[in-house]
Amino acid sequence: MNSQRFVWVKVLLALFIIVLLAVGGYVAYVFLTYSRIEDNVELTVEGNSREPAQTGKEYTAVSYNIGFGAYTADFTFFMDGGKESRARSKESVLECVNGSAQNALSFDPDIVLFQEVDTDSTRSWHVNQKEIIRTAFDQTGNWDSVFAQNYHSAYLMYPLNKPHGKSNSGILTLSRMDITSSLRRSLPIATGFKKILDLDRCYNYSRIPVENGKELVIFNAHLSAYGTDASQGNTQLQMMFDDMRREYEKGNYVLCAGDFNHDFTCDSIEYFNPGSGESFSWCAPFPDDIIPEGFIKCADYAEGMVPSTRNTDIPYSEDSFVVILDGFIVSDNIEYTYVQNVDEGFQYTDHNPVVLKFILKDN
Repeated sequence: MNSQRFVWVKVLLALFIIVLLAVGGYVAYVFLTYSRIEDNVELTVEGNSREPAQTGKEYTAVSYNIGFGAYTADFTFFMDGGKESRARSKESVLECVNGSAQNALSFDPDIVLFQEVDTDSTRSWHVNQKEIIRTAFDQTGNWDSVFAQNYHSAYLMYPLNKPHGKSNSGILTLSRMDITSSLRRSLPIATGFKKILDLDRCYNYSRIPVENGKELVIFNAHLSAYGTDASQGNTQLQMMFDDMRREYEKGNYVLCAGDFNHDFTCDSIEYFNPGSGESFSWCAPFPDDIIPEGFIKCADYAEGMVPSTRNTDIPYSEDSFVVILDGFIVSDNIEYTYVQNVDEGFQYTDHNPVVLKFILKDN
């Protein structure tokens, strides 16, 4: 081997070692910095509402995944087969979050459950979305609110041209009535390498006193979407259902809502996408058989079937894959008088809001 060729071999070998060390170092960083948020965390309640819930009065609740303020109607996401990894600009995030907040307020709600609310994430330009929403709601009256961090992640270096970065995201519950306490529960997630995709997951439940001495217990949930399968999602639901059942057995009123990452009606995939044959881990059929006795899935839509989310592999159009992932489940001491997924055209997020009207029965 001549000296010139030997030099090139050494250069290529050195470059290979540098790349190998960089990749190995990054993988080590991701796993060494990974940590789960503790289970059974008491959350801080903000606000000054002192109003108890009343029996016999009709209330309105809204569940709304705001998609971390990135999803304009033409936004596509790399983890769904699209191209983009973060919101297009800070201005776009502000417009989407404010637009989602105003959409929710337009239903004159008493309770609102938001999911995928970022506080300091690369993907959403480090905008504190929780404070934007709180400010918008506080301008309309007295609201109590509780924020539970759903997950935090290390800096994701993919896609290489515009990395997704670090994420800090949570679920936000707001109520015109007095929230006396709230608890964050950590859900079971995938293990091994899959946990990096699955991130952390949680639900939280908040207590509102009722005038008859019982409590209205509000569950806000955002179940796993990536890096998991139907059985893992069902395990998450079973854990939450166990907590819901315990509250019901105490005589309390229980209302649960959120993004379940299951086909909520069990048939919305075929209804909206007939003959498509599409199947994703995040929209397996909802396991109706594990819903506890005494609970009702609210799917008797007043104005017909409307999708609650779209796949973001392409800009939203009539060719988009759409499905119902979001919804409400209530205990049978709650009468629901109206439920509807509202078509907002996915203008500000990849989800549509779900509106529920309900009455606490006087037991």
